Amino acid sequence: MKSRINLKLCIAFLFFSCVTLMFAGIALASEGVRRPRVGNPARHSYPALGAGNERKVRVAWNRYYDHAGLTAILARLNKAFPELTRLYSIGKSTQGRELSCLEVTARNVGDPDRKPGMYIDGNIHGNEVQAAETVAYTAWYLCHQYGRLEKVTELLDGRIFYLVPTINPDGRDSWLSLGGRARSGLEPTDDDRDGLADEDDAEDLNNDGQITMMRIKDPHGRFKLHPDYPEQVMIRTKPGEAGEYNLLGWEGIDNDGDGEINEDGRGGYDLNRNWAYDWQPQYIQYGAKDYPFSQPETSAVAEFVLAHTNIAAAQSYHNAGGMILRSPGREGGEIQGRDERVLSLIADRGEKILPFYRSMIIWKDLYTTWGNEIDWLYGGRGILAFTNELWTSRNLYRSSDAPSDEQEAEFIKYVLIGDGFVPWKEFEHPTYGTIEIGGEKKEWGRVPPSFLLEEELHRNMAFTLYHADMMPLLQISEVRVEPLGESLFKIWVTIENKRLIPTRTGQDVVHHISSPDIVSLEGDDIRVLSSGRVTDRFFKRAEAVKRRPERVELDTIDGMNATRVQFIVEGKGEFTVTVDSTKAGLLKKLQLLPSSN
Repeated sequence: MKSRINLKLCIAFLFFSCVTLMFAGIALASEGVRRPRVGNPARHSYPALGAGNERKVRVAWNRYYDHAGLTAILARLNKAFPELTRLYSIGKSTQGRELSCLEVTARNVGDPDRKPGMYIDGNIHGNEVQAAETVAYTAWYLCHQYGRLEKVTELLDGRIFYLVPTINPDGRDSWLSLGGRARSGLEPTDDDRDGLADEDDAEDLNNDGQITMMRIKDPHGRFKLHPDYPEQVMIRTKPGEAGEYNLLGWEGIDNDGDGEINEDGRGGYDLNRNWAYDWQPQYIQYGAKDYPFSQPETSAVAEFVLAHTNIAAAQSYHNAGGMILRSPGREGGEIQGRDERVLSLIADRGEKILPFYRSMIIWKDLYTTWGNEIDWLYGGRGILAFTNELWTSRNLYRSSDAPSDEQEAEFIKYVLIGDGFVPWKEFEHPTYGTIEIGGEKKEWGRVPPSFLLEEELHRNMAFTLYHADMMPLLQISEVRVEPLGESLFKIWVTIENKRLIPTRTGQDVVHHISSPDIVSLEGDDIRVLSSGRVTDRFFKRAEAVKRRPERVELDTIDGMNATRVQFIVEGKGEFTVTVDSTKAGLLKKLQLLPSSN
């Protein structure tokens, strides 16, 4: 009887176990039905306008990269696009970091060294970091859009880009990784003239990874908390009004015991005041350093530009303020009238491409600078160049007016959800006693937040590609032969420049910086008797050359214009017309003299 009961219990247990497993299986199966199958989202994505679907090199453009990261991006582009790129170093920084240059052009179309060149660099100031990302983004975009977008294909077939993302990698890495606010290069410099160099920099006292502000409670202070934004905004007290705080500057202590704090930080000079045009010494221009091109970074760029005489246009990216700056840097600085007109026209287009940016002349609309980079590029090399000051706070609310302190606080609170600000916390300072440390993060104000960064990169790149497209584009549009007698011919040659920038700028012509443009004619059975530049095509007047009639030297071929030359030749058969321009390339056209039969 007992065994029968045990048998029944076993059968019941097995039955309920099976039922339980069955329902569990049904539940798992049901759960499996509800769970979607996971695939690679990249295979199911569709590109938005402005970007193709192909991504041979995947880069997140909503963040910043240190020098090693930027170099890795360039190296990956070079590996993925060997038919478009070359990667090399143009020199080294003070601390030995390579100044990497990615050359981008259609290498199998024409001679790369004879194409009009566009030089682009950024981040000459260490804290102006998005400048380097803009240059790297330009390289990435050009590579991926070649063969897809007609304009990009046309540009790379006919032009060459020299892209150097950062020419101050030391300052950049310091700003990104050390929590500092370095603008300078990092050659040790004795700012306070006490015989020591870089001995008293700002420092992260509370070890929170940020160097922010120090403040101290003081009933006689000049600041008080904002009634609506007490955590984020401090306002100045009115005359006769009691205060609450005094500001003490960036975090730091008196490292050298001289009674001052943070008076001798890392570096302490300005690489954008070290160029050999309108340079002035330290007592006139702060940050100028010892002499022009004294620093390895500026010297490397200068040597590169001097070696690449085909460079016809240049762009240097800085931050901030939303400006398209052009020379001169000082009142009375050199600028030829026709060059100013071309720069102004290009900048006018830039204001349309870049909302809330303003076209400005450095000395007139900003402040005086001596020995800056684009003054040297223009004044010393005859290159039309701009400095773009990337990012403007007007873009926070898409308004032509700069946001108020209250609006910026609202943006941090409601759009950035608090990111951008470090809450104030007490700290025992060895000199000041109980203080508070906090305030805006160093990224706020100078660089765009992540979701606006890619827009900034793309729009500035678009402006620079427009600038590059305006470099001289020559075409031998007509070669007309007029018989003069037996075996004697007059040959009319028309050369058109189909873009805004002349083959040689006014500055170039006046100071004889590069070689004149040369139009020549040759043939095995042809002798050139005379030649000249046509000064009046209707009355057929020409300015004859005095020697070597087989070639005509031209000062320049103006933008959106045509120049004509004529040759008187004797002979028969084929002849070749060659146009050789340092900044506009080499053109040849083969033609046959008419037979006398």
